[in-house]
Amino acid sequence: MNTSAETVVDSTPEVVDGMAFAKLYGEPLFKLPNDLYIPPDALEIFLEAFEGPLDLLLYLIRKQNFNILDIPMAQVTHQYLDYIEQIRQRNLELAADYLLMAAMLIEIKSRMLLPTKKVEGIEEPSDPRAELVRRLLEYEQIKLAAFQLDTLPQLGRDFVRTQIHVDQTVITRFPDVNVLDLQTAWNDIVRRAKLTARHTITREELSVREHMTTILRRLQSAKFVEFHELFDPSRGVPVVVVNFLALLELAKETLIEITQAEAFAPIYVRLAYSPS
Repeated sequence: MNTSAETVVDSTPEVVDGMAFAKLYGEPLFKLPNDLYIPPDALEIFLEAFEGPLDLLLYLIRKQNFNILDIPMAQVTHQYLDYIEQIRQRNLELAADYLLMAAMLIEIKSRMLLPTKKVEGIEEPSDPRAELVRRLLEYEQIKLAAFQLDTLPQLGRDFVRTQIHVDQTVITRFPDVNVLDLQTAWNDIVRRAKLTARHTITREELSVREHMTTILRRLQSAKFVEFHELFDPSRGVPVVVVNFLALLELAKETLIEITQAEAFAPIYVRLAYSPS
């Protein structure tokens, strides 16, 4: 056995009274290092926060259940000055309003120590605390109202506004034309065409495509054209038949729309709507 070998000493205590308050590189620390620097204000905790001198003064009165109409000025002023002194010790900026309130409290306290002067015509002298009590009561009412308003549901905090898009565009939908109505209208055109029929025998080449083009040109100049206006009975039954076939072909190719406002109403023809 080599007696010259250095003995390794474990610095971790076998039994530790209490809990480790921190770990450094994975090892527990049971006491603070001697060279550790902690700033004076690092561990200070502020339990109360006030919005102004009236808020602090109201807190001191309500905390000790003082009668706000009969404030013990000596005790309240002493506590108020102690609080200001604590703020100064923490090196915080002291607002001018707090100092002004401190001066007001000292003034009221000194006025209460002076003997009261009796004025003829006035039974009781005015209380130096009256103006301060009035301001405290008004501030307490405003603070209570603000608290009640804060408990109400607020947009963005307690709920969100639902947005629903409603399409305001109204699309007029005409009733579909019945086949019987179309047949009745066609029979009326044929009957009128026969009344003006001529007995001249001629040979005429009729083109359905040509009549389709004529009908489209006619509909381009008007929004709605009544059904019977697309036919010229004076040209005879063959022309009327070809024109009717051209009309049916345009409807088949969805180039035109045959509409009717209501049952038994006149039938109208218009160009088919094509969205942009």
